[in-house]
Amino acid sequence: MDNDSSIAQIAAILRDEVTRLRPGDRLPSSREIMRRHNVSPVTVSRAIGRLAAEGRVVTRPGSGAFVAHPPERPAEAADLSWQTVALGDRVVDESAVVNLLSGAPEGVVPLTGGYLHPGLRPDRQLSAAAARAVRRPDAWAMPPLNGLAELRRWFAAEAGGDVTAGDALIVSGGQAALTHAFRALAAPGTRILVETPTYPGALAAAKAAGLRAAAVPMDRDGVRPDLLAEAFAVTGARVFLTQPTLHNPTGATLPPERRRQVLQVAREAGAFVIEDDFARYLTGQAPPPMVSMDPHGTVVYIASLTKILSPSMRVAAVIARGPAAHRLRASQLVESFFVARPLQETALEFLGSPGWRRHLEAVQAEIMVRRDTLAAELAIRMPAAELHLLPRGGMHLWLRLPPEVDEGALVEAAKRNGALVSPGRMYYPSEPPGPRVRVTHIAATHLRELAEGARRLGQALDQVLAKTS
Repeated sequence: MDNDSSIAQIAAILRDEVTRLRPGDRLPSSREIMRRHNVSPVTVSRAIGRLAAEGRVVTRPGSGAFVAHPPERPAEAADLSWQTVALGDRVVDESAVVNLLSGAPEGVVPLTGGYLHPGLRPDRQLSAAAARAVRRPDAWAMPPLNGLAELRRWFAAEAGGDVTAGDALIVSGGQAALTHAFRALAAPGTRILVETPTYPGALAAAKAAGLRAAAVPMDRDGVRPDLLAEAFAVTGARVFLTQPTLHNPTGATLPPERRRQVLQVAREAGAFVIEDDFARYLTGQAPPPMVSMDPHGTVVYIASLTKILSPSMRVAAVIARGPAAHRLRASQLVESFFVARPLQETALEFLGSPGWRRHLEAVQAEIMVRRDTLAAELAIRMPAAELHLLPRGGMHLWLRLPPEVDEGALVEAAKRNGALVSPGRMYYPSEPPGPRVRVTHIAATHLRELAEGARRLGQALDQVLAKTS
């Protein structure tokens, strides 16, 4: 029998030969190797077997042994760590916005979100409006840089007072309007004032613009003018963001007299008021916008069609006067030029049709039914939680939880039970006063699903409270 040294010797010879051949080349036959080196068939077979085990050759029965193709090396992972130094600490935190925009998985009840359920959207009417819009002359031409004149006139008329079309700028939705306003009105590194709690997307946009948000407390009627005056004096801020109608998340609506007080406080501080009127069309009881009371350019007003129509109807207006208006237009121009003309034309077609008023009335009526249903179910299922107030409309209810409740634990327990809610923490620019959650009624399919979501949330609260007792 051939010994190991003979096998090793033949394997070494063949290994050297493999290095001189190309992948796919055939090695000499076993008979030829036996003749050349005067060894047995077993020795040759075992030597070739060693090379095959090493991955140097492949054997094909009846054909012989062939030089193997070298294995493909996995691509070396790219080292992107250098970017950390180049980017610095200008972090844009999108987590809260992602939380708000993420859809619910199958079987999970969405008690969160900020847009109409698909069954409430006027999709068919919008499609018809879009079909008419693209047949308009110049529908695909470049629009005026500040927006179509007819659309600007419509927003100006909705704002009221002595607002004109020349004061309006069409932008790509309310979030873009906030971003433009922050960049135009405040210098990076400075403070702005916000209601507390407030919309997380505004906090994220302010931070991305390099601004620091300082909180101004609210009560059931909205922001407190006395504390707003104090905040202006202490911080030196020159911008105050407010949602005076159906405030997100609390649902508060600022009464007309308090609106006038806020304007007076801002004027005395030499500051701007950004009025985010995102929910005006989600109620039939909205007071006149603050901008309609303002002849001095204090208010920069934002109105959007997104909430009442569709998340893809990214059409909004920013209304401003004086140098602030120029800065806003410049911000829009250098960032995105203009809003796509077909989208503006579609908005005009729908707003000018009978379907607009019918849709408005239908959604406002549905909102009140959903609001009452959710509030009643929460009172039954979650008696330990306190409703901040019953809003005049809108999409949300704001719940104060018992102080011993771990807000994060409740949100996770609700998710395990099959219901999504928004944690209160993300609505505060600083430490929250206690555990809260925002619950939404507009994203559920129907009232039965809404009631089931409340049941699941109540069950989650019971589970969390049981662990604390």
